[in-house]
Amino acid sequence: MAGSTVRPEVHGDRPEEPEVARRLLDSSATLSYDPAVEVDWDTPLDKGFHGTSPEWCTLYGTAYWAELTEAQRKELTRQEAASVASTGIWFEMILQQMVLRDIYAKDPTGAEFQWALTEIAEECRHSIMFARGAQKLGAPAYRPARPVLELGRVFKTLAFGEAAYAAILVAEEVLDVMQRDWMRDERVVPFVRTINNIHVVEESRHMKFARDETRKRLRGAGALRRRINAFVVAVASYFIVTSMWNKNVYANAGLDPERALAEARANEHHKSMLRSSCSGLMDFLASAGLLTKPALVFYKRAHLI
Repeated sequence: MAGSTVRPEVHGDRPEEPEVARRLLDSSATLSYDPAVEVDWDTPLDKGFHGTSPEWCTLYGTAYWAELTEAQRKELTRQEAASVASTGIWFEMILQQMVLRDIYAKDPTGAEFQWALTEIAEECRHSIMFARGAQKLGAPAYRPARPVLELGRVFKTLAFGEAAYAAILVAEEVLDVMQRDWMRDERVVPFVRTINNIHVVEESRHMKFARDETRKRLRGAGALRRRINAFVVAVASYFIVTSMWNKNVYANAGLDPERALAEARANEHHKSMLRSSCSGLMDFLASAGLLTKPALVFYKRAHLI
């Protein structure tokens, strides 16, 4: 069980199995979902619901939001839900490649190796779930800007160790806080609430592993290595978070895209929501020595602190 205490065993000359990985394997065996079965894909989309909690909309609290009809607000939140899901797919594909590369030559009989493959399997299901969810919301394929896509190719190829796992953690933590709100909100369309619930439950394991790996990889790390990786993680985090809300959502929701984008960029309410959601994450990064002055510049630009 996820909360049970499991004693590591010794197998010949193999070191003790990592307890965290073992617990996560037990948790996955006990509590996992099949989105193909759990999510109601057959019921037609009910446009009387939002796609996200309205308070998380990039225009919530602006003058433009006050002018929108309820139908327009709901359409915008549905488009934004699809945009966040599409960004999630993009980063989950990066995550899977980084984790596979990390375990490539490790002992396949070890708990860490087997948990890593379990996490990748869950991420594959999540990506399919997000893709089907965005399709059901009536949204196009939202993708990060081309330069960001290419930077993602570089990052997934070169990032390793604490840089890879800390960046994974940032992406997962930001999404987790939003989805915890959405899955409880009865204003959100039911199938999206189910998607969010599945993701929150299973991602809690992934975040636990990412935190543990980040701490482990930083043991004995010198000041220069910490500063370099703090900067890399902050830059990656900036591009991940700023890609979540694609600028094309406004036109696809039938709004004036120029006005909507301008008001969204100046929206202090949305910036405040992001900052409040990331307080625990920032505390962790600070405790790990990954919240340097250069890193803070990018976190502030992304409104995470």
